[in-house]
Amino acid sequence: MAFSFSRLARRGLSAARVGSIAAAFALLTSLLIPQQAFALTPADVAPLAGDDFDAKSAAIDKLIAMHDAPSLALLKALSEDNALATDAGAVLIQDNDTARDAVTGKTIAPGDAQPVTLNNLLRSKVAGALSGLQLASPDLDTRRAAIAELLKNPDIAMKPMIDAARAKETDPALKRRLDVLWAMTALHDPDGAKRLEAVQLVAARHDLDMNELLRPIVAKKPDGSFAEPDERVRAAAQQGIDALDTIQRRSEIVGTIFAGLSLGSVLLLAALGLAITYGLIGVINMAHGEFLMIGAYATYVVQSLMQRYTPGAFDWYPLFAIPASFIAAAAVGIVLERLVLKHLYGRPLETLLTTFGISLILIQATRMIFGAQNVQVVNPSWMSGGVTVMQNLILPYNRLAILAFSLIVVGIAWAVLTRTRLGLFVRAVTQNRRMAACVGVRTALVDSYAFAFGAGIAGLGGCALSQIGNVGPDLGQSYIIDSFMAVVLGGVGQLAGTVLGGFGLGLVSKAIEPFWGAVLAKIAVLVLIVLFIQKRPQGMFALKGRSAEA
Repeated sequence: MAFSFSRLARRGLSAARVGSIAAAFALLTSLLIPQQAFALTPADVAPLAGDDFDAKSAAIDKLIAMHDAPSLALLKALSEDNALATDAGAVLIQDNDTARDAVTGKTIAPGDAQPVTLNNLLRSKVAGALSGLQLASPDLDTRRAAIAELLKNPDIAMKPMIDAARAKETDPALKRRLDVLWAMTALHDPDGAKRLEAVQLVAARHDLDMNELLRPIVAKKPDGSFAEPDERVRAAAQQGIDALDTIQRRSEIVGTIFAGLSLGSVLLLAALGLAITYGLIGVINMAHGEFLMIGAYATYVVQSLMQRYTPGAFDWYPLFAIPASFIAAAAVGIVLERLVLKHLYGRPLETLLTTFGISLILIQATRMIFGAQNVQVVNPSWMSGGVTVMQNLILPYNRLAILAFSLIVVGIAWAVLTRTRLGLFVRAVTQNRRMAACVGVRTALVDSYAFAFGAGIAGLGGCALSQIGNVGPDLGQSYIIDSFMAVVLGGVGQLAGTVLGGFGLGLVSKAIEPFWGAVLAKIAVLVLIVLFIQKRPQGMFALKGRSAEA
């Protein structure tokens, strides 16, 4: 502090009076400044120059307890690897090419001084100490960052600083976070009342990460006695653990349901077109999975073109990929039906073998055009990330988008089948082909249009699949069997049955997986479907009219 005694003399004070004030000021300076600047002693910092990490930890704890300017300077030097140790046991703070004694502040030539070595535990302690010292900062953001850092790795040595910050904090949000931080450091306080308060604060936060802090309190020692002697503290800790376990189970249940709906939405998109074509024509199309693959590669092509020619609009490429994938798959579907399948109606075995061969041809053609390696389809920015709905449960935006997209596709398919002339013809042919032909319906043309529509819906499924997984020539092979199971479970040719079959299959699979694994879960689902079909061969929804035709 700069102070002008001549200014006092000019204001009319006598020389004796000014002299007495100057003497008092000098005495006060001599009493206060040495205590603040030279509170450290060589013995306090000497362990930092040694090899005993326990002694170093104790020395750092003493620096934290002092939390004055020299201690803060030394802690900062330790965190930045600017602390040096001499052979004589002195600790220096390096500043470019010079160094100063950490205790006296005198400039000293570093000579052969070596850096002070710290292990990861001590580095974490030093970092926490610096964050703890920032709890008293007047800047709100600095205090918020310090609290966030300490919450990651709370240290009981920080408790005095946290106590002081907790008493002075005025911001309500930071005060609540400081309460939690204090509780995390007070769980092992000698005072049972403080331990009880700490346990109650930790339990009230309902944070699943706090579970590991509460469990040791109710644990038993090898001799059978409790680690926590106070029964009230143990009871509060057990209540907190029970509440956290309930939250954990609830989060797992919701996560399983969402995973099942997500899988079901994918199966629904794959099975929807199959339900239409199989119910109408009765063809077991083993190449249906390749329509998924065609839709996925159409999405990749649209992405690549927009990335090259219109990079500014890249985030909106799915809007252009959706119609492209539908058209590409529908075009291949109508060519396949016109050139091959229409000659095989009524011959199921030959149709099965032929479509299986066509699927191999389509896979090999894709390898020749795009290569055998998987291609990358990037999520647009608005489909990246996720929304946190519960602790430890984040719902990805791309999965949510696919779930919504599948429901929209179902709505479109329902509207086409129930509100359009084509849908009327499809339903008529499905129920009674010969009667429909007798009233003038061109059944062959309806077969072509319906097959193209079903293939296009599968292409939309491929567009959706490209956003959540790899796009490769074998993409469709992973879903063809599950698609057939969803169709058979729901009822052949039934839209509502396919929806329930797809979502039901996804939910049951994801419910079994945590217990038996993915492979055994798929086997169990297959067994359940076989048993269900034994009792109800027509599926959940019986086909109207067509069975009478036979």
